Amino acid sequence: MRRQLLFLPGPVNVAPAVLEAAGRPMINHRSEAFGELLARITAALRPAFGTSRDVLLLGSSGTGAMESVVANLFSSGERLLSCAVGAFGERFAAIAKAHGCVVESLVTPLGAALDPHALAARLEDDRGRQIAGVLLTHNETSTGVACDMAALAPVLRGHGAISLVDSISGLGASEFRMDEWRYDAVVTASQKGFAAPPGVAMVALSDRAWKRTEDERSQRFYFDLQRAREFARKGQTPWTPPLSILFALDVALQRYHDEGMEATFARHARFAEIVRNGLERMGFMLLSQPGAHSPTVVAAYPPAGVEANRLLKSLREQHGIVLAGGQGVLPGKIVRFGTMGDVTEGDIRGALDAIALELQLTSGAA
Repeated sequence: MRRQLLFLPGPVNVAPAVLEAAGRPMINHRSEAFGELLARITAALRPAFGTSRDVLLLGSSGTGAMESVVANLFSSGERLLSCAVGAFGERFAAIAKAHGCVVESLVTPLGAALDPHALAARLEDDRGRQIAGVLLTHNETSTGVACDMAALAPVLRGHGAISLVDSISGLGASEFRMDEWRYDAVVTASQKGFAAPPGVAMVALSDRAWKRTEDERSQRFYFDLQRAREFARKGQTPWTPPLSILFALDVALQRYHDEGMEATFARHARFAEIVRNGLERMGFMLLSQPGAHSPTVVAAYPPAGVEANRLLKSLREQHGIVLAGGQGVLPGKIVRFGTMGDVTEGDIRGALDAIALELQLTSGAA
């Protein structure tokens, strides 16, 4: 099979050492060795979350972590404010609706980040404190938008609603300070900024969020975070964990900290800038607005006369370069170029060269 270079919002290219770790023999997940593995992984995750609290591992994709925080923190009938800036924020809202919550949407223009002033105005209007929680997206891969979580934090603190943050494609690749900014529930996953295979989601809760899990009467079983924390403190998980993915994640996190968090943040930001500049020189129009650019995904409309899906197909089949198409309201309209994973600046520039070649061929055929 021809090797492909993945420039996706996830899954991403995984380093050979990480893939090799996934092939290790199984161990007893109730053993001391597993407890050491779990402790090592959670200790490595805390700095990325910006927390000193428990970080729980779930055997699921990031969507499972999103559902877990909704299910554990809210009951049917409670009002949540959805602050979606793309398709995955809308998924967060859909999960809440599936659990019987009343979901109100704060609309943000396509390609823009959540405006702290707009959020403040809506929360100030909620004088009766009817809004129990706010659903937020740190980094939205469907639009290539990143929200300023430091600027949003004081607005939320002033109201007091529980804040839930999807940082699945942001955490690890950009700064997050959960404790300092006082966010209540933050979720991420293995297959994005940490450059590991998919299959493990991570959740961290604030003290007041943990208190709420004790009071709620919502329905949960597999994603019961109280039970997950109880087992984690014994060096275990409640259910059979995805051992192979945890072996790989352990090595991926060692590599992550060997590079250094600040260096990792800078690398993603630099790669994204190279992609944005390169695409704009070729006539693409960025979807994300200035000041809202994601460091992990660049979303852009192709030049006039270029079909997005045909371009993606040619890149994949002729060059082994895999980019993503649009989601939500954007299928067939945009291309999305991810910067995460085990890729180099040379790989990024090579992919841009391949795009330029395909555009030349398209232009010549016309």
